[in-house]
Order: sequence, then C-alpha cells, then structure tokens
Amino acid sequence: MVFRFAKTLDPITLFHAPHLPSSKSALSILQRASTTAASTTGTPRGEFQLEVSTAPPTNDQLRNILEYVSGSNTGSGAGIGKVYGVGEVVRGARDAEDAIKRFKADPEGSFVRPITVDWTKGQAVVGDNESEILKMVQELE
Repeated sequence: MVFRFAKTLDPITLFHAPHLPSSKSALSILQRASTTAASTTGTPRGEFQLEVSTAPPTNDQLRNILEYVSGSNTGSGAGIGKVYGVGEVVRGARDAEDAIKRFKADPEGSFVRPITVDWTKGQAVVGDNESEILKMVQELE
C-alpha cells in the first residue's frame, strides 16, 4: 500500500479591516478567487488557504511584508508584481527602520489595511486592486 501526503495549500493572508470598503472589496476578490480555484480543474495555481486577520502582523511578518513590497525579496516571487513604498504599508514611514519603529509604537494605528500577502511566493498587494490581487493568487507555480 502506498501512502501519499496531501499537498498543503499555499497560505494567503489578508490583513483585514472590516469597516473599510477597500478591505471588504479585497476580501470579496479573494473569496471569489478561492472558490473558483476550488471548483475548477486546471487552474494555473489551484487552491490556496485564505487566512483573514483583523490583527496587525507580528514584527517578523511586518519585516517580511516590507521586503515583499519593496521588491528587495530574493525569493522566487522577487520582481513580480507592483512595488510599493514603505509609507504605503506603515503610515508616514520613510524607510524600513522607521516603519518598524512606528509600527512598534502603534501597531493598530500605523499599519495600513488591506494588505494581501502570499507567504509562499514572497509577494504582497496593498489595497484592493483586483488585477494585482488576482495576478498574485493565480501566479503559475
């Protein structure tokens, strides 16, 4: 008898603020993309595990997000997608060091939402840009 381990689904996290229309829109886009991937065969990416968090990221997660959005990530996703400034992730931040300092002082108030993060591919999308989110979640393996 041959045993196979089920492939784990790639985690995609939406840092969500339910009161923001842009965050509701991003959630809707991701839910549709997840449903489409689960209900069709032969999709470029296949299914993914959607995680929705209303809490701010951890300090380590923030560092990763800052790498992903700046294009300085050296992982397989490097150079793919839109590049954002750190001030688009942490309000008023001039650089990564300033972003981390501001975030530690006020995680809830300084961290911008919505941000969608593909931890496996090392990519992030700030806001509810449907084409950018779909490009990220439908990226070829």
